[in-house]
Amino acid sequence: PRQDMKERARFLVENYDWDATEARKIWCFGPEGTGPNMVIDVSKGVQYLQDIKDSVVAGFQWASKEGVLSDENMRGVRFNIHDVTLHADAIHRGGGQIIPTARRVFYASTLTASPALLEPVYLVEIQCPEAAVGGIFGVMNRRRGHVFSEDAVPGTPIKIVKAYLPVNESFGFTADLRQHTGGQAFPQCVFDHWQAMPGDPVDPASKPGVIVTNIRKRKGLKEVVPELERSMTNSKRGQDKDRKTEERGRKENSVRCEVALVECVVCE
Repeated sequence: PRQDMKERARFLVENYDWDATEARKIWCFGPEGTGPNMVIDVSKGVQYLQDIKDSVVAGFQWASKEGVLSDENMRGVRFNIHDVTLHADAIHRGGGQIIPTARRVFYASTLTASPALLEPVYLVEIQCPEAAVGGIFGVMNRRRGHVFSEDAVPGTPIKIVKAYLPVNESFGFTADLRQHTGGQAFPQCVFDHWQAMPGDPVDPASKPGVIVTNIRKRKGLKEVVPELERSMTNSKRGQDKDRKTEERGRKENSVRCEVALVECVVCE
């Protein structure tokens, strides 16, 4: 984020086949200015756009810090700003009007991009005798784990097994592993990466949906993820709160945005 704009653009063009113009028009990263999400201005000929840049960035920081699914951080999301319609009077383009509007636009864009939950994954390194390897595979299969390496230590009967294990499935893993290997396996777990959970988190019946519901319940939020139509119409409803003083300004401010997926699906 603090890299020189031209150097960053050159790096993105050469290594990731980005469009050179878009690579130079990255507005910000988030959350907290350094996160793995970004806003890019791909609009053309929009009046007063620079006047609301700070407000849109503030709305983006808010939205990326508290995602639409479960109020958790987003990760790997790129938002493209395509078009903006603004009130001609500068008094109606203040942060009070633009920040909530931008946040709702980012939420609606996220819901249109098939969002998913990301879960942390451990890299597990297990040392054990060759006879105990079968028990390791059994435990991993039951816990959605994936063994990707099995190497023998030269000159010894010991094998080193490496696998990926979702953190959510790691509770009680050590005891379970030793039970099925006769106490001969010794695991070490280190965080390695994030991966998308299979299933639709908006569907309360799916496994990600159950997790989202539990998180929202724990945080005191409504248990159901806001519907897309609600996110899109909330902007208009929010405009009615200060109807007496700012009705005209709020009605004539709108932002059209889309999500472009970077590295992974939209996630929290």
